[in-house]
Amino acid sequence: MSQPVLPESYYRQLHDLQAVDFVLVELTLYLDTHPDDLAALQQYNQFAQKRMHLANEFELAFGPLMPFGHAYSKHPWQWVNTPWPWQV
Repeated sequence: MSQPVLPESYYRQLHDLQAVDFVLVELTLYLDTHPDDLAALQQYNQFAQKRMHLANEFELAFGPLMPFGHAYSKHPWQWVNTPWPWQV
């Protein structure tokens, strides 16, 4: 089965999500050892909000990022559609 041709916006939005996820992982690790750093915590919360916004935009355009209630799906059920984010 061949993979469908995806628009450039798919890759751009997925890249933006991955970049924000990277920042959130790094901030999480930092905050684990510096829990009183208010500036880092504020930055973490800003990126968490940005991630929610980016994920919502991606899912509205291309379908769910994660199953099991972490994302909405349009009708018909979209989770079975390929490619999944980790396949590109």
